Amino acid sequence: MCLKNVFLVAVIATFSQGFVHAQYLGYAFHADAKKGEQLYRESGCKSCHGPDGRGAPKAIAGFEQPSTFPDFSKCDQTTPEVNSAYKDVIVHGGPSRGFSQIMPAFGEALSSEQIDDLIAYLRTFCTSRRWPRGELNLPRAMVTEKAYPEDEVVLSTAVNANGAPGNETHIIHEQRFGVNNQIEVDVPIEFQDQNRVWYGGVGDATLGAKRVMYSNLDSGSILSLFGGLLIPSGNRARGFGSGTTTFETFAAFDQLFKSDTFIQTQFGAELPFHTSIAPQSLFFNTAIGQSFGANHGLGRLWTPMFEFIANRDLSTAAKTDWDLVPQIQVTISHRQHIRGDLGLRIPANDTTGRQKQIVFYLLWDWQDGKLNEGW
Repeated sequence: MCLKNVFLVAVIATFSQGFVHAQYLGYAFHADAKKGEQLYRESGCKSCHGPDGRGAPKAIAGFEQPSTFPDFSKCDQTTPEVNSAYKDVIVHGGPSRGFSQIMPAFGEALSSEQIDDLIAYLRTFCTSRRWPRGELNLPRAMVTEKAYPEDEVVLSTAVNANGAPGNETHIIHEQRFGVNNQIEVDVPIEFQDQNRVWYGGVGDATLGAKRVMYSNLDSGSILSLFGGLLIPSGNRARGFGSGTTTFETFAAFDQLFKSDTFIQTQFGAELPFHTSIAPQSLFFNTAIGQSFGANHGLGRLWTPMFEFIANRDLSTAAKTDWDLVPQIQVTISHRQHIRGDLGLRIPANDTTGRQKQIVFYLLWDWQDGKLNEGW
Protein backbone atom coordinates (compact mmCIF):
# COMPACT_ATOMS: atom_id res chain seq x y z
CA MET A 1 0.00 0.00 0.00
CA CYS A 2 1.44 3.39 -0.97
CA LEU A 3 2.16 6.12 1.56
CA LYS A 4 -0.80 8.23 0.42
CA ASN A 5 -3.25 5.35 0.89
CA VAL A 6 -1.84 4.52 4.34
CA PHE A 7 -2.36 8.12 5.40
CA LEU A 8 -5.93 8.24 4.07
CA VAL A 9 -6.82 5.00 5.86
CA ALA A 10 -5.46 6.45 9.13
CA VAL A 11 -7.46 9.64 8.66
CA ILE A 12 -10.68 7.74 7.91
CA ALA A 13 -10.20 5.44 10.89
CA THR A 14 -9.56 8.31 13.28
CA PHE A 15 -12.40 10.36 11.76
CA SER A 16 -14.77 7.45 12.30
CA GLN A 17 -13.71 7.06 15.91
CA GLY A 18 -14.25 10.78 16.56
CA PHE A 19 -17.62 10.69 14.82
CA VAL A 20 -18.87 7.83 16.93
CA HIS A 21 -18.01 9.58 20.19
CA ALA A 22 -18.66 13.17 19.14
CA GLN A 23 -21.47 15.49 19.96
CA TYR A 24 -22.19 19.06 18.91
CA LEU A 25 -19.77 21.32 20.82
CA GLY A 26 -21.83 24.50 20.36
CA TYR A 27 -20.01 27.83 20.52
CA ALA A 28 -23.09 30.05 20.81
CA PHE A 29 -25.53 28.01 22.84
CA HIS A 30 -28.68 29.62 24.23
CA ALA A 31 -28.28 30.10 27.97
CA ASP A 32 -29.75 32.32 30.67
CA ALA A 33 -27.16 34.28 32.65
CA LYS A 34 -29.84 35.38 35.15
CA LYS A 35 -30.56 31.76 36.06
CA GLY A 36 -26.81 31.18 36.11
CA GLU A 37 -26.35 33.95 38.66
CA GLN A 38 -28.83 32.30 41.00
CA LEU A 39 -27.06 28.96 40.63
CA TYR A 40 -23.68 30.62 41.24
CA ARG A 41 -24.88 32.03 44.54
CA GLU A 42 -26.83 28.97 45.71
CA SER A 43 -24.79 25.97 44.53
CA GLY A 44 -21.57 26.77 46.40
CA CYS A 45 -19.65 28.53 43.59
CA LYS A 46 -19.66 31.86 45.42
CA SER A 47 -18.04 30.44 48.56
CA CYS A 48 -14.86 29.57 46.61
CA HIS A 49 -14.86 31.96 43.66
CA GLY A 50 -16.19 34.99 45.51
CA PRO A 51 -19.13 37.26 44.72
CA ASP A 52 -17.24 38.99 41.92
CA GLY A 53 -15.45 35.95 40.41
CA ARG A 54 -12.04 37.04 41.70
CA GLY A 55 -11.77 34.28 44.30
CA ALA A 56 -12.83 34.22 47.93
CA PRO A 57 -10.24 34.97 50.66
CA LYS A 58 -8.55 31.96 52.27
CA ALA A 59 -10.34 32.64 55.54
CA ILE A 60 -13.69 32.15 53.78
CA ALA A 61 -12.80 29.50 51.20
CA GLY A 62 -10.77 27.44 53.66
CA PHE A 63 -7.90 26.62 51.29
CA GLU A 64 -4.85 28.16 49.67
CA GLN A 65 -5.60 29.03 46.06
CA PRO A 66 -3.50 26.99 43.55
CA SER A 67 -1.59 28.85 40.85
CA THR A 68 -4.21 27.81 38.29
CA PHE A 69 -7.13 29.27 40.28
CA PRO A 70 -9.12 31.46 37.88
CA ASP A 71 -9.98 35.12 38.22
CA PHE A 72 -13.08 35.36 36.05
CA SER A 73 -12.91 39.15 35.98
CA LYS A 74 -9.61 39.13 34.07
CA CYS A 75 -10.53 39.13 30.39
CA ASP A 76 -7.05 38.05 29.25
CA GLN A 77 -7.47 34.83 31.28
CA THR A 78 -11.08 33.99 30.52
CA THR A 79 -11.79 35.04 26.93
CA PRO A 80 -9.27 32.59 25.39
CA GLU A 81 -11.08 29.70 27.12
CA VAL A 82 -13.92 27.95 25.31
CA ASN A 83 -17.27 27.06 26.86
CA SER A 84 -16.62 23.33 26.44
CA ALA A 85 -13.48 23.62 28.62
CA TYR A 86 -15.46 25.32 31.39
CA LYS A 87 -18.20 22.72 31.08
CA ASP A 88 -15.78 19.80 31.27
CA VAL A 89 -14.32 21.12 34.53
CA ILE A 90 -17.77 21.78 36.04
CA VAL A 91 -19.12 18.37 35.02
CA HIS A 92 -16.08 16.22 35.84
CA GLY A 93 -14.04 18.34 38.28
CA GLY A 94 -10.65 20.01 38.03
CA PRO A 95 -8.53 16.87 37.35
CA SER A 96 -10.41 16.29 34.07
CA ARG A 97 -8.35 19.12 32.55
CA GLY A 98 -5.26 18.69 34.68
CA PHE A 99 -6.31 21.28 37.28
CA SER A 100 -6.47 20.98 41.08
CA GLN A 101 -8.80 18.45 42.73
CA ILE A 102 -10.04 21.33 44.87
CA MET A 103 -12.56 21.91 42.08
CA PRO A 104 -15.24 19.23 42.62
CA ALA A 105 -17.46 17.64 39.97
CA PHE A 106 -21.04 18.95 39.63
CA GLY A 107 -22.16 16.68 36.80
CA GLU A 108 -24.61 14.81 39.02
CA ALA A 109 -25.80 17.88 40.94
CA LEU A 110 -26.57 20.12 37.96
CA SER A 111 -28.22 19.44 34.62
CA SER A 112 -26.51 20.23 31.32
CA GLU A 113 -28.80 23.24 30.81
CA GLN A 114 -28.04 24.55 34.30
CA ILE A 115 -24.33 24.31 33.65
CA ASP A 116 -24.78 26.24 30.41
CA ASP A 117 -26.62 28.95 32.36
CA LEU A 118 -23.83 29.01 34.93
CA ILE A 119 -21.15 29.42 32.26
CA ALA A 120 -23.14 32.26 30.70
CA TYR A 121 -23.05 34.05 34.06
CA LEU A 122 -19.31 33.41 34.52
CA ARG A 123 -18.79 35.18 31.20
CA THR A 124 -20.34 38.36 32.59
CA PHE A 125 -17.44 38.90 35.02
CA CYS A 126 -15.33 40.03 32.05
CA THR A 127 -17.05 43.32 31.27
CA SER A 128 -15.21 44.11 28.01
CA ARG A 129 -16.61 42.77 24.74
CA ARG A 130 -13.55 43.81 22.72
CA TRP A 131 -11.60 40.61 23.39
CA PRO A 132 -11.94 37.91 20.70
CA ARG A 133 -13.42 34.75 22.21
CA GLY A 134 -11.49 31.50 22.35
CA GLU A 135 -14.07 29.67 20.22
CA LEU A 136 -12.70 31.70 17.28
CA ASN A 137 -9.22 30.28 17.95
CA LEU A 138 -9.77 27.53 15.39
CA PRO A 139 -7.56 24.43 15.10
CA ARG A 140 -4.29 25.39 13.44
CA ALA A 141 -3.95 24.16 9.87
CA MET A 142 -0.59 23.05 8.49
CA VAL A 143 -0.01 26.04 6.18
CA THR A 144 -2.97 28.42 6.38
CA GLU A 145 -2.44 30.97 9.14
CA LYS A 146 -5.45 31.70 11.32
CA ALA A 147 -6.84 35.08 12.31
CA TYR A 148 -6.89 34.63 16.10
CA PRO A 149 -3.98 36.13 18.13
CA GLU A 150 -2.24 33.18 19.78
CA ASP A 151 0.18 32.42 22.60
CA GLU A 152 1.82 29.37 21.04
CA VAL A 153 5.08 27.65 20.27
CA VAL A 154 4.96 25.40 17.20
CA LEU A 155 7.52 22.96 15.79
CA SER A 156 6.41 22.31 12.20
CA THR A 157 8.30 19.88 9.97
CA ALA A 158 8.09 18.87 6.31
CA VAL A 159 10.00 15.79 5.08
CA ASN A 160 10.35 14.98 1.38
CA ALA A 161 8.51 11.75 0.64
CA ASN A 162 10.06 11.31 -2.81
CA GLY A 163 12.82 12.86 -4.89
CA ALA A 164 15.90 14.34 -3.24
CA PRO A 165 15.97 13.72 0.52
CA GLY A 166 15.48 16.80 2.66
CA ASN A 167 13.51 18.31 5.47
CA GLU A 168 12.63 21.70 6.87
CA THR A 169 11.56 22.54 10.43
CA HIS A 170 10.05 25.86 11.46
CA ILE A 171 10.42 26.97 15.09
CA ILE A 172 7.56 29.42 15.55
CA HIS A 173 6.91 31.61 18.59
CA GLU A 174 3.66 33.58 18.68
CA GLN A 175 2.85 35.92 21.55
CA ARG A 176 -0.25 37.96 22.12
CA PHE A 177 -0.12 41.48 23.55
CA GLY A 178 -3.00 43.77 24.31
CA VAL A 179 -6.50 42.91 23.19
CA ASN A 180 -6.05 42.27 19.48
CA ASN A 181 -2.33 42.08 18.72
CA GLN A 182 0.26 39.35 18.26
CA ILE A 183 3.95 39.23 17.40
CA GLU A 184 5.50 36.28 15.58
CA VAL A 185 9.04 34.95 15.15
CA ASP A 186 9.57 32.09 12.69
CA VAL A 187 13.02 30.50 12.30
CA PRO A 188 13.33 27.72 9.66
CA ILE A 189 16.08 25.09 9.87
CA GLU A 190 16.76 23.11 6.70
CA PHE A 191 18.68 19.94 5.81
CA GLN A 192 19.13 18.82 2.21
CA ASP A 193 20.94 16.04 0.38
CA GLN A 194 22.66 17.84 -2.49
CA ASN A 195 24.47 15.39 -4.77
CA ARG A 196 24.79 12.86 -1.93
CA VAL A 197 26.24 15.42 0.43
CA TRP A 198 24.10 16.67 3.30
CA TYR A 199 24.01 20.37 4.05
CA GLY A 200 22.09 22.14 6.79
CA GLY A 201 21.48 25.64 7.96
CA VAL A 202 19.07 28.35 8.99
CA GLY A 203 16.67 29.70 6.39
CA ASP A 204 15.16 33.18 6.10
CA ALA A 205 13.66 34.10 9.48
CA THR A 206 10.36 35.98 9.75
CA LEU A 207 9.55 38.80 12.17
CA GLY A 208 5.94 39.92 12.02
CA ALA A 209 2.88 41.34 13.74
CA LYS A 210 -0.81 40.50 13.43
CA ARG A 211 -3.83 42.54 14.47
CA VAL A 212 -7.47 41.50 14.74
CA MET A 213 -9.62 43.96 12.82
CA TYR A 214 -12.98 42.33 13.49
CA SER A 215 -14.36 39.48 15.58
CA ASN A 216 -17.92 38.41 16.35
CA LEU A 217 -18.73 35.23 18.22
CA ASP A 218 -22.42 35.35 17.33
CA SER A 219 -21.63 35.21 13.61
CA GLY A 220 -18.52 33.03 14.15
CA SER A 221 -16.32 35.43 12.15
CA ILE A 222 -12.85 36.89 12.72
CA LEU A 223 -10.60 38.96 10.41
CA SER A 224 -6.94 39.88 10.91
CA LEU A 225 -4.16 41.66 9.02
CA PHE A 226 -0.47 40.70 9.14
CA GLY A 227 2.74 42.43 8.17
CA GLY A 228 6.28 41.15 8.54
CA LEU A 229 9.81 40.96 7.22
CA LEU A 230 11.66 37.88 5.99
CA ILE A 231 15.28 38.50 6.96
CA PRO A 232 17.88 37.08 4.51
CA SER A 233 19.48 34.87 7.17
CA GLY A 234 19.64 31.78 4.95
CA ASN A 235 22.48 30.71 2.66
CA ARG A 236 21.26 31.54 -0.85
CA ALA A 237 24.01 29.48 -2.51
CA ARG A 238 22.72 26.35 -0.76
CA GLY A 239 19.10 27.17 -1.54
CA PHE A 240 18.29 28.03 2.09
CA GLY A 241 17.40 31.68 1.50
CA SER A 242 16.32 34.26 -1.06
CA GLY A 243 19.28 36.60 -0.60
CA THR A 244 17.10 39.67 -0.06
CA THR A 245 14.83 41.13 2.60
CA THR A 246 11.19 40.45 1.79
CA PHE A 247 8.05 42.17 3.03
CA GLU A 248 5.19 39.74 3.66
CA THR A 249 1.60 40.77 4.18
CA PHE A 250 -1.69 38.91 4.30
CA ALA A 251 -5.29 39.05 5.40
CA ALA A 252 -6.74 36.09 7.30
CA PHE A 253 -10.49 35.49 7.60
CA ASP A 254 -11.94 32.56 9.55
CA GLN A 255 -15.55 31.43 9.71
CA LEU A 256 -16.87 29.03 12.35
CA PHE A 257 -20.28 27.42 11.85
CA LYS A 258 -22.59 26.11 14.56
CA SER A 259 -21.94 22.53 13.48
CA ASP A 260 -18.23 23.05 14.43
CA THR A 261 -17.34 23.07 10.75
CA PHE A 262 -14.96 25.89 9.88
CA ILE A 263 -13.25 27.57 6.95
CA GLN A 264 -9.98 29.48 7.23
CA THR A 265 -8.71 31.67 4.39
CA GLN A 266 -5.45 33.55 3.92
CA PHE A 267 -4.58 35.83 1.01
CA GLY A 268 -1.29 37.67 0.78
CA ALA A 269 1.89 38.62 -1.02
CA GLU A 270 5.65 38.34 -0.65
CA LEU A 271 7.40 41.45 -1.94
CA PRO A 272 11.22 41.22 -2.07
CA PHE A 273 13.18 44.45 -1.86
CA HIS A 274 15.36 43.32 -4.79
CA THR A 275 13.17 41.72 -7.45
CA SER A 276 16.21 40.96 -9.58
CA ILE A 277 17.15 38.31 -7.00
CA ALA A 278 13.74 36.95 -6.08
CA PRO A 279 10.35 37.48 -7.77
CA GLN A 280 7.32 38.96 -6.12
CA SER A 281 4.55 36.44 -5.49
CA LEU A 282 0.94 36.08 -4.39
CA PHE A 283 -0.45 33.24 -2.29
CA PHE A 284 -3.90 32.02 -1.34
CA ASN A 285 -4.47 29.31 1.25
CA THR A 286 -7.71 27.90 2.56
CA ALA A 287 -8.47 25.15 5.07
CA ILE A 288 -11.78 23.37 5.62
CA GLY A 289 -12.21 21.34 8.79
CA GLN A 290 -14.62 19.74 11.23
CA SER A 291 -14.04 19.25 14.95
CA PHE A 292 -15.31 16.26 16.92
CA GLY A 293 -15.12 15.88 20.66
CA ALA A 294 -15.10 12.62 22.58
CA ASN A 295 -17.04 12.19 25.83
CA HIS A 296 -20.13 14.09 24.65
CA GLY A 297 -18.06 16.88 23.16
CA LEU A 298 -16.01 17.57 26.30
CA GLY A 299 -13.04 15.26 25.82
CA ARG A 300 -10.24 14.79 23.32
CA LEU A 301 -10.72 16.81 20.15
CA TRP A 302 -10.20 15.33 16.68
CA THR A 303 -10.12 17.70 13.70
CA PRO A 304 -9.76 16.38 10.14
CA MET A 305 -8.85 19.19 7.73
CA PHE A 306 -8.21 19.65 4.04
CA GLU A 307 -6.12 22.52 2.71
CA PHE A 308 -5.80 24.04 -0.75
CA ILE A 309 -2.50 25.90 -1.21
CA ALA A 310 -1.86 28.24 -4.17
CA ASN A 311 1.21 30.29 -5.01
CA ARG A 312 2.04 32.33 -8.12
CA ASP A 313 5.16 34.30 -8.97
CA LEU A 314 4.50 37.70 -10.51
CA SER A 315 6.75 37.13 -13.48
CA THR A 316 6.26 36.49 -17.18
CA ALA A 317 4.83 33.07 -18.08
CA ALA A 318 4.58 32.05 -14.42
CA LYS A 319 2.03 29.43 -13.43
CA THR A 320 0.01 29.04 -10.28
CA ASP A 321 1.26 26.10 -8.22
CA TRP A 322 -1.47 24.19 -6.38
CA ASP A 323 -0.94 21.82 -3.46
CA LEU A 324 -3.42 19.69 -1.53
CA VAL A 325 -2.88 18.90 2.16
CA PRO A 326 -5.17 16.33 3.84
CA GLN A 327 -4.41 16.21 7.57
CA ILE A 328 -5.77 15.57 11.03
CA GLN A 329 -5.14 17.39 14.30
CA VAL A 330 -5.63 15.84 17.74
CA THR A 331 -5.37 17.23 21.24
CA ILE A 332 -2.78 15.32 23.26
CA SER A 333 -2.96 16.67 26.82
CA HIS A 334 -6.11 16.69 28.97
CA ARG A 335 -5.95 20.47 29.06
CA GLN A 336 -5.78 20.43 25.25
CA HIS A 337 -2.86 22.87 25.25
CA ILE A 338 -0.59 20.32 23.57
CA ARG A 339 -1.73 19.32 20.08
CA GLY A 340 -0.34 17.43 17.13
CA ASP A 341 -1.12 17.44 13.42
CA LEU A 342 -0.15 14.95 10.70
CA GLY A 343 -0.69 15.36 6.99
CA LEU A 344 0.57 14.84 3.46
CA ARG A 345 1.35 17.75 1.11
CA ILE A 346 0.67 16.72 -2.49
CA PRO A 347 1.53 18.88 -5.54
CA ALA A 348 -1.57 19.02 -7.74
CA ASN A 349 0.09 20.50 -10.86
CA ASP A 350 3.51 21.55 -12.17
CA THR A 351 5.03 18.61 -10.31
CA THR A 352 8.52 18.86 -11.82
CA GLY A 353 10.93 19.48 -8.97
CA ARG A 354 8.12 19.63 -6.38
CA GLN A 355 8.03 16.62 -4.07
CA LYS A 356 5.31 15.13 -1.96
CA GLN A 357 6.00 15.86 1.69
CA ILE A 358 5.01 14.29 4.99
CA VAL A 359 4.09 17.23 7.20
CA PHE A 360 3.51 17.32 10.94
CA TYR A 361 3.71 19.64 13.90
CA LEU A 362 3.58 19.79 17.67
CA LEU A 363 1.88 22.82 19.20
CA TRP A 364 2.14 24.13 22.76
CA ASP A 365 -0.34 26.78 23.90
CA TRP A 366 1.92 28.04 26.68
CA GLN A 367 -0.64 30.48 28.06
CA ASP A 368 -2.72 27.47 29.23
CA GLY A 369 0.11 25.88 31.18
CA LYS A 370 3.63 24.51 31.21
CA LEU A 371 4.66 21.51 29.14
CA ASN A 372 4.48 19.25 32.20
CA GLU A 373 1.07 20.54 33.32
CA GLY A 374 -2.42 19.55 32.26
CA TRP A 375 -1.83 15.84 31.75
